[in-house]
Amino acid sequence: MDMRQVDGMRAESARFVADVFASVPRREQRAKGDCYLRMLILDGRRKSIAAMPGRLPDGDEQNLQQFVNQSPWDPQPVRQRIAKRVVPLIGPDAGVVDDVSFAQDGRMSVAVAHQYCGALGKQATARSR
Repeated sequence: MDMRQVDGMRAESARFVADVFASVPRREQRAKGDCYLRMLILDGRRKSIAAMPGRLPDGDEQNLQQFVNQSPWDPQPVRQRIAKRVVPLIGPDAGVVDDVSFAQDGRMSVAVAHQYCGALGKQATARSR
């Protein structure tokens, strides 16, 4: 999506944000949530906090970093609201549970041990997530 398409969806996006972020206590946090979601749907390969703010006029890297990493709001109700909206649209028949592990060198890092590593498909020294 480009900026014109995102601007055209502004009202729909506002309704979505009001519903999904209803559990977030502060208005400023909900506004940052709106900005973050608009950045996620914009075209662009990198979806990192560092890369996305330049794509929107109201994108501010520090504000978004704080919203995602430091704001005191519970993400669980937000995830539940998103799931309630998405599941009827995609109608999943099954869920897949996969381990999340990454190959690592050395044994001094936290959570690194000899274990099954899904990324390699075998037993190896890996970090669990």
